[in-house]
Amino acid sequence: MLLKRIQGTMAEAENKPTAEEDLHEDDPNYRAPAQKSVKEIVEADQEDESLRKYKESLLGGAIKEVKPPFPDDKRNVIVSKLSLVVEGRTDKELDLTGDLSKLKEQVFTIKEGAKYRMKVSFYVQREIVSGLRYEQKTSRKGIQDVLGAVDKSKFMVGSYGPKETAHEYLTPIDEAPSGMLVRGSYTVESKFTDDDRNSILEWKWKFEIKKDWDD
Repeated sequence: MLLKRIQGTMAEAENKPTAEEDLHEDDPNYRAPAQKSVKEIVEADQEDESLRKYKESLLGGAIKEVKPPFPDDKRNVIVSKLSLVVEGRTDKELDLTGDLSKLKEQVFTIKEGAKYRMKVSFYVQREIVSGLRYEQKTSRKGIQDVLGAVDKSKFMVGSYGPKETAHEYLTPIDEAPSGMLVRGSYTVESKFTDDDRNSILEWKWKFEIKKDWDD
């Protein structure tokens, strides 16, 4: 049903996945429903006044013609920034629009025991995108059972419509481990995908757990 496809845009307002997306997140046999353009969704069922108004409430600004923020870039989704968010501190940011191989030169410092969140900033340029996911795999040489040799996290970002400004997704609050054994450098492999499990962007970055902040 058409409404099942456009229902995903509710995630933009509530910043959470739809029940259907959450249900199929780890199902290897799941196939995403056929993609509908904003124009197709808006023009369908025009004779049904209640349905038309419902679609307008779901799609919001996506109904209006949106000027792509990066018109020369043919990609529909552009991941622009990753930020370390700690209450009371200035966000630390990684620019994901340039040379990704240089990200390893910028290391986030996280104080042991600190509560933090990661924020992914991204643009949707032309069409609605469904079932966005953010995944990250953290590893560190020489450590086994404290944080784990490899720690994997998956986050359902949701479905979003075109917008001239960046969308933002915040992961749930996490707490950095404490103690001498967990201090040191960690490598993270991040991945941003859509409902069809297409890779939108993959990048590697580093953080270091220390006894205190650098500044």
